[in-house]
Amino acid sequence: MAADKLELSEMESSLMKNTQKPAKLGKYERLIQPCVAELVGTMFFVFIGCVSVIENLDATGRLQPALVHGLAVAVLVACMAEISGSHFNPPFTLAIFLCGGMKRMMVAPYLISQLIGGVLGAAMSKAMTSSTKYTNATGAAFTVLTSHEQLVGALFAEVAMTTLITLVVLLGAVNNKSKSPLVPFMVGCTVIINVLAGGDVSGTCLNPARALGPAVMTNYWTYHWVYWVGPFGGCLVAAALVRLLLGDNKTRVIMK
Repeated sequence: MAADKLELSEMESSLMKNTQKPAKLGKYERLIQPCVAELVGTMFFVFIGCVSVIENLDATGRLQPALVHGLAVAVLVACMAEISGSHFNPPFTLAIFLCGGMKRMMVAPYLISQLIGGVLGAAMSKAMTSSTKYTNATGAAFTVLTSHEQLVGALFAEVAMTTLITLVVLLGAVNNKSKSPLVPFMVGCTVIINVLAGGDVSGTCLNPARALGPAVMTNYWTYHWVYWVGPFGGCLVAAALVRLLLGDNKTRVIMK
């Protein structure tokens, strides 16, 4: 009997240990490490993305940049999702905040980290590639827009394509009803689809950090505003769709 009681006591103790709440994260892991992850992730995304355009072969067309951007996103999101959420894109951060996926105090640090990462990534691409190819590709800045006639189509493309990819992020990673472990794959595929579909229309930026880095490095600012207004406009549309129509009962603010 004594042995049975001892064994039962040990089992209860083991169960209590297993149900204990995880240790509270320290200040570094809560506040600083996520920002470092956003900076590093954005830096490598912009670096790889710029190099894929600078070193692109004419024979591959848009396929090489599409695959490189998409696969880079998939890998980086999978690696750092548990550290920072793997935003690597200012419009994603804003949309995730608007849908209740992050605290207000972290929004500004995330945005700053992403923009700094974008500039550092563009600088890395310049260090890696030959000066001739770098100059010919304008450091992988977005040079598709050359006239006002292209503006409406390009701006619409940036809004629409950013809406699509932001919806994938929000529904796959924030909305409880539709969360999926396949988010890295889904986001990567959406990047590939968007680049293949809209590369000749706007360049398929969808990310102001990706646009800012090479623009700073090459001082190329022609129609640069399109790559801020379009993506941020798209993220607001996506957030509104999730908050008003597509979100679960917790996320949706109407028709509960």
